Amino acid sequence: MAQYLTVHPLDPQPRLIRRAAEIVRDGGVIAYATDSCYALGCRIGDKDAADRIRAIREVPETHHMTLVCANLGQVAQYARVDDLRFRLMKRVTPGSYVFILPATREVPRRLQHPKRKTIGIRVPDHPVVKALLEELSEPLLSSTLHLTGDDFALNDADEIRRRLDRRLELVLDSGPCGVEPSTVVDLTGDEPTVTRRGKGATAGFGWSGGD
Repeated sequence: MAQYLTVHPLDPQPRLIRRAAEIVRDGGVIAYATDSCYALGCRIGDKDAADRIRAIREVPETHHMTLVCANLGQVAQYARVDDLRFRLMKRVTPGSYVFILPATREVPRRLQHPKRKTIGIRVPDHPVVKALLEELSEPLLSSTLHLTGDDFALNDADEIRRRLDRRLELVLDSGPCGVEPSTVVDLTGDEPTVTRRGKGATAGFGWSGGD
């Protein structure tokens, strides 16, 4: 049965954030709010927890999840980022974007795209996620909490607990945050390519910031 912690969306209680981090470190799968919609998260190196997230989402092992990072400095440990790409990401982060980038050796192969050797990276703008990432001192492996058969991602913590109570270790309730997913931008080519239009604005994704 999942624990249920109610945290303030703008000023999260340190005691509750520490407890959430303990659950992640102990191999737990958590549901938490982001700046786009609720997501499932676990520790980056925990294969069993990652497999459980895929089972909840009903996606295959080839489905790749996102590394949710505290800042761009942390991103550089897990993805190869040159000056051009760094400047583009700096303009729009933190925010509702996932960037597809070449993975470094720090990323387990099972988390990389099997052919392209890429990884999705995100730096969110939500006080609760920021506090949790700071406490963990490492990224969260994450996937949008969009269940098979639903039209939208789950956005109500009570409903998440009701539907997934025995499949999670923690529901971190910081109130509704929306149902629109993040915008996905592929930065592996010569030009940025928006592969999913979501909450993050898509205008101005040339290298110089122009349309």
